[in-house]
Parts: sequence; C-alpha cells; structure tokens
Amino acid sequence: MKIPGAAAAFGVRTRLVLAFLLVAAVSAVTTAALTYREARSAVLERAQDTAVASFREEVERFVPGLPLDLESVRWELYDIAARSKPHPWIVFAEYGSARVSSGDRPVSGVLTGELRRAARTAPHGSFQRVVKDGQAYLTIGMPVMTRVVAGGRAVPSGLVLYAVMPMANEEADIDALVTAARDGALPGLAVALVPALFAARSVLRPVRELRSAAHSMGGGRLDTRITVRGRDEMADLARTFNSSAARLEHSVQELRDAGARARRFASDVSHELRTPLAGMLAVTDVLDEDAGTLDPDTARAVRLISAETGKLAVLVEDLMEMSRFDARAAGLNTDEVDAAEAVRRTLSGRQWQDRVRAELPEGIRIRLDPRRFDVIVANLVGNALHHGAEPVTVRLSARAGALVTEVHDSGPGIAPDALPNIFDRFYKADAARSRSTGSGLGLAITLENVRLHGGTIRAASAPGDGTLFTVELPFDGPASGSGAPDAPAAPQGAGQGTGPDRTEATA
Repeated sequence: MKIPGAAAAFGVRTRLVLAFLLVAAVSAVTTAALTYREARSAVLERAQDTAVASFREEVERFVPGLPLDLESVRWELYDIAARSKPHPWIVFAEYGSARVSSGDRPVSGVLTGELRRAARTAPHGSFQRVVKDGQAYLTIGMPVMTRVVAGGRAVPSGLVLYAVMPMANEEADIDALVTAARDGALPGLAVALVPALFAARSVLRPVRELRSAAHSMGGGRLDTRITVRGRDEMADLARTFNSSAARLEHSVQELRDAGARARRFASDVSHELRTPLAGMLAVTDVLDEDAGTLDPDTARAVRLISAETGKLAVLVEDLMEMSRFDARAAGLNTDEVDAAEAVRRTLSGRQWQDRVRAELPEGIRIRLDPRRFDVIVANLVGNALHHGAEPVTVRLSARAGALVTEVHDSGPGIAPDALPNIFDRFYKADAARSRSTGSGLGLAITLENVRLHGGTIRAASAPGDGTLFTVELPFDGPASGSGAPDAPAAPQGAGQGTGPDRTEATA
C-alpha cells in the first residue's frame, strides 16, 4: 500500500524519530515556558514587595513641618532615596501643583494618572509596573498622613510621595532565564535523539523481520517463521503471522497434494488407456476396410465407432502431453532448423498445402525443438481450418530478435468475452456445443510449447476479419528459467468478433 501525501517521502524510522523529537521539543518548550513564568513572577514580586514595604516605612516616618517648606522636603527626599532598597529610587513629592524631586532629572513622566488617583485616595498607597521607552520601572505612590488625630483617625496631609525604581537588574535576570532555557533546550533535543533512535530501532526491528518473512513467503518458502520476543503488540503480531503462515502452508500443501493426485490420476488413466486403445484402433481399422460389405446401418455404426475411437486416442495422447507439462517433465530437444522448411513439412505432412496460403521467406534459421514447433504450427493451422474459414494464411518474419509466426483465418472471429479464455483447457466459447472434433486441449498444448521455448502467443479478433494468432520465439532460445512450462507468459487477447469455440485443434 502507498502512503499518500508528504508521508510517502519519509520512512517509518524517520517519522518515529521526528515524532519523538517533536514530543521532546514540546515538553522542553512547555517546561521552559512554565519555569520562565514562575521565575519571572518570583523575581519581579520579590523586588516589588521589598521596594513597596521599604518605601511605605520611609513615608510613615516622614512628618513634614507645617506650613510646608519645599526645600526642607527636598532634603528629606534625599535621605529617603539614600535608604532605598533593593535598588536606588528617584523620590519626588507633589503638593498641589508644587513638585520637588531627589534627582537631577525627574522621571515623573512614567507615572500614570491611574497611579496618581490611587495614591491620593488610598491610605496605604498604590504601585504599578510600567514600561516606557523599552525600560521597565516600578512606580509607587504613598500619601503622607498627618499625626493630628481627628475623631481617632489620621488624615491625609495633601502631600504625596512617589518612588520610581528602574528594574534593569530584574529584566537582566529574566533575560538570563530566557537564554538559559533556550540554550538548555537544544542540548536536551540532542540528548533526546539517542533514545529516539533506540526506540525506533526496537519498533522497526520486528517490522523488518516481518517484511523479510513476508518476502520469503512470497518467494515460495512457506515454512518461514518469525522469532517471538516479549509480550507486547509486536510479539502478538509475530504470533499472528506465524499462525497464519502455518495455516497457509498447510492449505497450500493440501492443494499441492490434491493437484499432484489429480495429475497422477490423469497420467495413470491415460497411460492405462493406451494399450486397449491400440487394440481398439487396430480392430476399427479392420472394420473400416470391411464396412463397404456390411449393410448400411451396420456400416454407419462401424464408422461411428472408428471415428470416436480415433478421437479418444487423440484425447489420451493430449492428456499424456499435458500431464508431462504439469509434472514439469517436458523438455526441449533443440536443433538449428530452417523455419520456412519446418512450416512446409508441417503443412505437407497433413496435406494442407493446397488449403493454406504460405508466406515463408527463406534464410530464417532458428534453434528450437522441431517436434514441438510442428505441434505449434499444426494446432494453430488446424484450429483455423476447422473453426475459422478459408483462406488461411501462415506468415513468417523476423523482428526484434524473435521468429514471428502468424496464422490468420477468414472466419467470423471470436466473441470478445471468450477471447481471454481461449487458451484454457477444455474451454468452449459456445456452451451449447457439447461435442467437438478435437480434444479441447490443442491451444492449451500450443501455449505450453510456446512457453517452453521462452516465447509468447497472443490472439486478436475483429468482426469480419477473422482471427489472428501470433507466436514469437526468441532466436537465442529460452531465457534462464523460462523454459519451464510454468514460466509467466500469459496469452493476450484483443479485438472483437463473434464465432464458434476456437479452443480445439489437433496435432
């Protein structure tokens, strides 16, 4: 099965490693993000709490004299700024529209209106973290309360103190945390690659074993089994494979045994029939000679017996031939022959030279088995004469390193649905025709003889144009292994047409 999309470009090993690294990367990024968030909050809150508590204490100790002297307030602000922690503050005061600062360069621009409003109304003040021009600040606002008690409560004096603390150190610490998280993630992914490879190897090893075992079984070694390791899903898969392979081996062996018994039975029956058939043929020959002296009914019966005995003899011989092919006992006795002369001997030996038009160029020599080539030509020509229509043409040619033999008749053709099956044994295109003049094995034997030579045979048929059989036999003989009758050389059928059953011919 093909894998669609981009997954087809990567193997299972690569996808497993990438998935493992992806999980490791997500885990590392998630952990780093959570750690960064918590650490950032801790750093900022620690500095913030320290600064707010310290500033509140300073404000609570500050009691300005009334009426308010801004120059005196300035010196108080210097003292408060000197005691600032955890980092230096810039402290300034607001009293109505009057402002005074402890620094040479006031930074009151970082204060928001929200903080000012909260500092004037909240007794304990307020604070904010503000980022301005890329710089982070902690801003704190505290109202200064009078010590005059009215009704048991302190009241705001109208003076508000503000502290602005740059948080450059905290930002540097946070940046260091980010850098550390980033620098730690890359080595972590590199380290995660090692267990990823081991995990992929542990998963793919049984898969590779399964692939090798399936390939071995596809090559015919049905006794192949996989070693079962552990008790996980892959072990269950290996057990299932072994169980299926055992059942398949058993089934195939039963089929082989049944096929062998069937071939042996056909061979034995054919062999046993040869002796009584020989005697019957001798008797029918004698009866044929005396048929003219018998009464008409007896003469017809004698001639019918003689014809049927002849058909039975041909069937037995063909069955013997097919049994040799099935048992892989058929072989080639090759010799270098003149192809045109071989075809002429076939036609003259059966007295077909007057009924067949031959186009036989001289000088084509090929190494083949003369007897089996005679069977090929005789079966095809006989099939054309018996089931097609004259004129029948036999044509020889040489092309693409092969001897091409074409047999064409002028009959009505073969039905398209029957054409792919004409080389099957005992196949009849017309099911209504229960009897035929041949054994029903002629084209099947022709196919086996062509395969034995390492060649191919195909049939084409068209309405009104008859049927054309084309045989190609290589000049250099059968390829290694292709001379066996079970070599792959399936017949090909093409075209259209109608006509009688064309599967029968005699040698």
